[in-house]
Amino acid sequence: MRDKATVFEAGQGKLLSARGSAMFFKATHASTNGAFSLMERTLPPGGRKPPPHFHTNCEEAFYVLEGEVEFTLGKEILVGRSDTFVLVPGGVAHTFGNAGTTQARLLVIHAPAMDAYFEELQTLWSQGIPPNREEEMALMRRHGMEPATPDGVRIPPANDQ
Repeated sequence: MRDKATVFEAGQGKLLSARGSAMFFKATHASTNGAFSLMERTLPPGGRKPPPHFHTNCEEAFYVLEGEVEFTLGKEILVGRSDTFVLVPGGVAHTFGNAGTTQARLLVIHAPAMDAYFEELQTLWSQGIPPNREEEMALMRRHGMEPATPDGVRIPPANDQ
């Protein structure tokens, strides 16, 4: 039973990391009965972006707190700055990364919750050398994400080609 409010300050929450990015989960599958997850995420300048992808089982939204975040949304590219909100419905190919020269910080929400994916992503990235794109794409597929080309075309698994 959830009978107590949860309060976290900036930089607090369940800490995970991958791609040089710190992710402080404020809300998780466990704390929301799976309804959504919310993280405060840092993006280092020049950090590796997630492979372009679309969600088959959730919606994703971003709110830029500070810095400049480049969003690729299908064929459209935009730079979000402080107070920019981006809603990415399931089925819209996207990726994002730091477009500036200083660290960026944003809130990311997934509905339903996707913190289990980020747990596995941290494990994948903690093996000494960065994983290759194929390893990342296989992980994405296990969690309801379909890798896509930069212009939004689904990339079938290697055994489907």
